[in-house]
Amino acid sequence: MLNQRLLIVALCAALLAACGAESGRTAAPTSAAATPETVDPGGAAAASPAAPTDLPATSAPAEEPTAAAPDAGATAAPPAQADATIDLQLVTGDLRQPIFVTHAGDGSGRLFVVEKGGTIAIVRDGKRAEKPFLDISALVNARGSEQGLLGLAFHPGYKSSGRFFVYYTATNGDNTVARYQVSGDPDSADPASGVVLFAVPDPAPNHNGGMLAFGPDGYLYAGLGDGGSAGDPWGNGQNRGALLGKLLRLDVDKGDPYAIPPDNPWASGGDARGEVWAYGLRNPWRFSFDRATGDLYIGDVGQNQYEEIDFQPAGSKGGQNYGWNIREATHCYQAQSCQAEGLVDPIHEYSHAEGCSVTGGYVYRGAAMPELQGIYLFGDYCSGTIWSLHQTAGQWEPRELLQSKLSISSFGEDEAGELYVTDLGGGLYRMVASQ
Repeated sequence: MLNQRLLIVALCAALLAACGAESGRTAAPTSAAATPETVDPGGAAAASPAAPTDLPATSAPAEEPTAAAPDAGATAAPPAQADATIDLQLVTGDLRQPIFVTHAGDGSGRLFVVEKGGTIAIVRDGKRAEKPFLDISALVNARGSEQGLLGLAFHPGYKSSGRFFVYYTATNGDNTVARYQVSGDPDSADPASGVVLFAVPDPAPNHNGGMLAFGPDGYLYAGLGDGGSAGDPWGNGQNRGALLGKLLRLDVDKGDPYAIPPDNPWASGGDARGEVWAYGLRNPWRFSFDRATGDLYIGDVGQNQYEEIDFQPAGSKGGQNYGWNIREATHCYQAQSCQAEGLVDPIHEYSHAEGCSVTGGYVYRGAAMPELQGIYLFGDYCSGTIWSLHQTAGQWEPRELLQSKLSISSFGEDEAGELYVTDLGGGLYRMVASQ
C-alpha cells in the first residue's frame, strides 16, 4: 500500500512539474511526491531488493590529488542578501528522474545530469545529448524511491586522468561506490572500466545517502545513510565500527582500490573504521564544500519532525558526531532527555510544518547574482521551498527565497559556480536573479 501511494503521488508531482516547466516561481505544492525520505510515518520499510550482480574489475593508473586550495580572499556574505530574490529558469525538461547535476572541471561547459535509473546524461547549450555519457542501468536497483544511481564526482584532475566516481544501489541493494574512465570519445565513458571501491550491505531500501564530492584536500568524501527502516534500529549512526550513517573520506589515488588518509580521525583503527570522517548521520542526502573557503555543509534528512543542516569548518580534523539517533536535529529522539555532550548541533533546523525532506545545497560563488555571493542555499523536496542561510554576528539566519512547485531532488554547480536545481519530475533549472 505504501509503495502504491508513493508511486501515485510521485506521478502527480511529475505531471505538475511538466505543466509549469517554463517558470519555477509558483506556489508550493499541496502534497508531497515520493521523496528522498520514504519512511512510512509508522516506521514501515520498503520491499526487499533483488538478487546481486557485480561490476567488472579493471585497473587504472594512480594519480596524486590535484585539487586547488580554497581562495584565501573569500569574504563573509554582504548585507545585500536581505533583498535578494531568485527565479528558476528551465534549461531542459528532457530528463528522466534527474537526481544530481555537476560539471567535469574540464572547461568544456558541459553539464552532467545523474538520472535515477542508472544513466548520466550530458546537457550542452540547453540540449540533452542523444547518447548518455554512461549507462550502468543493468547494475542498478532503482525500484525503491531512494534507490538508483545517486551520486557522481569527477576527479579534480579529470581533464588529464579521465577518471570519475559514481554511487549507486546495486541490484542486491548494496550501497556501492565505483570508479570509471572516459573512453576515447570525450562524450562517452567506458562502461567496462568500472572498479568497485566498496559495496556496503544495506538492510533496508531507504536511507542510502548517495552524495560524492572531492574536498579541497583532494580526497573523496562519500555520505552513507544509516541503513534504513525508521529510527536506526541497527544502531549504525552511533557505531563508529560501521560505515552506514557516516561521512567517509578516502584517498582514491593510492591503495587498491583506495587508501585511508593518514590524518583521518581513526586512521590507526581502534573502535572505528579508518574511512570514517564524521558520524551520527541519518541520511546525508546532499553535502557540499564551499569552493572559496573549504567549509563543509551537510543536509541531513530527519525522521518524523525535524530537518537539519550540519556544518564543518575548513581545516577541521574530523571526528564530529552529529547526533543521530540520540537526537533528531537538536531534539532528543523518542526520549524526554538525552546526552548533549560530544554532539555537534546543526547550524539550522526546521520542522515538518515547513517541509519534510531537506535537500542540501551550495554556497553561491558565481557572478550572475552578486547579492547572493557567499550565501548558502538549500531547499526542501516536499514543499519545493528554497532558503538562504548566512551567518550574522555569530548567528545563522535563514530566509525564504522562493516557493517553487518542484520536487527538488538536488542542487548543483557548473564550472563557473552558477547554481542549478534538478526536479525529479524531469527538469533541470538554472537559478537566476528575479526581474
